[in-house]
Amino acid sequence: MAPTTRQPAEHPDPPAAVTPPPTRGKGRPRSAAADQAILDATREALAELGWGGLTMGDVAQRAGVAKTTLYRRWPSKSELVVDAIASLFDQLECADRGSLQADIEAVVARFAELLTRPETQAALLALFAEGSRDVQLRHRIRERIVQPQKVLVQLGRANAQARGEMDPDRDPATADEEIDIIFDTIAGTVEHRLLVSGEPVTPDWIHRFTTLLLNPFPGLLR
Repeated sequence: MAPTTRQPAEHPDPPAAVTPPPTRGKGRPRSAAADQAILDATREALAELGWGGLTMGDVAQRAGVAKTTLYRRWPSKSELVVDAIASLFDQLECADRGSLQADIEAVVARFAELLTRPETQAALLALFAEGSRDVQLRHRIRERIVQPQKVLVQLGRANAQARGEMDPDRDPATADEEIDIIFDTIAGTVEHRLLVSGEPVTPDWIHRFTTLLLNPFPGLLR
């Protein structure tokens, strides 16, 4: 008999790669909804009770979370209040409204509106007082509130340069110093008028302030 031709053995397809299940970090995932509820409750408690009356337990109860949940996120009252106020100021934006003066007036109007809220006033005045005694708290205020808002000055400056209203920056260090001065001037003036003097910030006042800011004492140099 003629030898039979042997066909090569068929190899089965390799098994499909099995994707391992995603690893889960330790502890329960942080809830954005819980964070927002805590920050809202903090501002609500500040408006009703002030800094001295606000307690972590009351905030947890208002927010509907356990105290352990609250302390996991914010170990101290000062850190919690800083973040509660920072989340308000995060609403500020510097949109291009066609001119530097219009850009500044829009930001100042929104900033003044936030400062008229009772919770904002109670928090800022308390943070200023506490920060004068606590270096760490001052650093947190600068990191979470001051530095993010300086970005608005940078954006306004960049928009003005793009429109040809301002010359381009020649020296980054000098530009940073000017941004600091502009921010301090705007924030300090509005905060002093509302929180210290108790005077209103009206559209007319905003327009006169920004005009003076951009054209300081036009008759002085003459």
